Amino acid sequence: MDGDRLHAAILLDAPERRRKDAKVEIALIGYQDQGNLGLGYLAAVVERRGWAARLYDIRDDADALARELSARKPLIVGFSLIFQFFLPRYREVAQTLRAAGIDAHFTIGGHFPSLCHEELLANFPEIDSVVRYEGEETLIALGERLRCGADWRDLDGIAYQGPDGPVATQARALVTDLDSLPFPRRPDKVERIVGYPTLPVLASRGCIRRCSFCSIHTFYRTAPGRTVRVRQPEKVVEEMLELRETYDVRVFLFQDDDFPLWGKKGRRWADELIDRLHASGLSHDTIFKISCRAEYVEEELFGALKEAGLFLVYMGLESGVEDGLDVLFKQTSIEQNLQAVATLKQLGLAWNYGFMLFDPSTTFDSIRGNAAFLRRIVGDGSTAAVFSRMLPYGGTTIRDTLASEGRLRGDLTHPDYVFLDPLINDYHGLLTRAVRPWIHNRGLSYSLANSIDEVETIERLAPLASGCAEYRAELRALTAESNDRLLRLVEDSSLAFERGDPEPLDPLPIAAYCEAQLETLDALRDTFLRRNMDTLVASIRGMPAAHPVMMPQVH
Repeated sequence: MDGDRLHAAILLDAPERRRKDAKVEIALIGYQDQGNLGLGYLAAVVERRGWAARLYDIRDDADALARELSARKPLIVGFSLIFQFFLPRYREVAQTLRAAGIDAHFTIGGHFPSLCHEELLANFPEIDSVVRYEGEETLIALGERLRCGADWRDLDGIAYQGPDGPVATQARALVTDLDSLPFPRRPDKVERIVGYPTLPVLASRGCIRRCSFCSIHTFYRTAPGRTVRVRQPEKVVEEMLELRETYDVRVFLFQDDDFPLWGKKGRRWADELIDRLHASGLSHDTIFKISCRAEYVEEELFGALKEAGLFLVYMGLESGVEDGLDVLFKQTSIEQNLQAVATLKQLGLAWNYGFMLFDPSTTFDSIRGNAAFLRRIVGDGSTAAVFSRMLPYGGTTIRDTLASEGRLRGDLTHPDYVFLDPLINDYHGLLTRAVRPWIHNRGLSYSLANSIDEVETIERLAPLASGCAEYRAELRALTAESNDRLLRLVEDSSLAFERGDPEPLDPLPIAAYCEAQLETLDALRDTFLRRNMDTLVASIRGMPAAHPVMMPQVH
């Protein structure tokens, strides 16, 4: 099908077309945390075409899913996979579906399948095709072929296992105009922050930078078309208003890879967005979070964004030493990172960050340098100390570099690498196990940061809540103490390990400390929430009857 006919097929909305295709159904499976916008856009395009789309969570019981899909008989089962670490679960589900006799066409999309289709097809034989890069047009084109029994293997934007190995067709161009897409389909139930309905939104796709550890820019740069596309502020606000009306959403989470604030164009776009948020009334009773790079954080702009509802900023700082920033190709400086943090603090904006204490250039000196940097930014308890290890995702330039250096280790689903100093391999393993109750999953740092976000939400949306300043001060003191303890552990243990002494990394006293701090945090949080229960209920009760008030759990 040529481009014009495909575009017409996607946009066709006539009632007779809907009746004709009423039995065509597509099942879409992936992680549904906060509402999967990738699947949401696919479902919306499918429904605009006149077909049925059903969303499922990859964590659902596979046997129950098999029973439902056996009864529904979808034309296509589409899987959405970003990182290869989750591949075993996806294959387990696919195997269960095939064993149940489901003979639908299985396709898969996302960053890893798009960039590493050969590896994916070699290790996932249940899959019939890979939809590469943005999938809205390709999924519809694939459905058109399958519904009438036509060959699909010459479609643009796919890959499949041929008789002589994997075959990839010509890449389909990225969607030029994001506002030509329908608003994404939303989950039946929305998540909540202290009782306030919360949903993600997108203002753009793509990223202008080329960080070596990130598969996002390779995903968008490998396909033809403009790498970064930005929606019109008018359409963004229109969607937010619709979500406010339908779900009474009070907290919006912008999930842009990089919120579009760069350069003069970005400033003009942000100014218009701010004006429209004020004009729509959204700035009066909703708040939003963004993710952006540190160099975009400027006092006047972010002060205006705060007045329009911005309450939380996430930045990928990644490293506090020059070698780390260089190897990660962050194209930013330590001073820019420090200045961004200082500006957010000055404006009274909550903030979180990503940070890689370990990367392929790590030395014991850099570990302590990174710890010192973290002390400078979170020593005051403004947010919780967190860190991780850089992982070599499929499709990233750093993975290729590590492979060429002979340092890449692990397997398809758990890629790894060795450090230049063999001692650091052992130290990383011991430190990771020791601080698991602190920085992994829902550990102490996660809980502290979450509590800080909660009080920011309450203060903005329930201004009559009492004791916010006192509770914030208690959280800040608890967070500062936890941060100091964690960073001191990193500093002391790295020095001791370099001398051959692993004793500071005994996990038992660390786990006991984290448990005790969590109990203290729970008590503080429960006292604050109980004091303000009536105020919060009154603040939330503007919701339609279909969305009952659900208050946060207190003990």
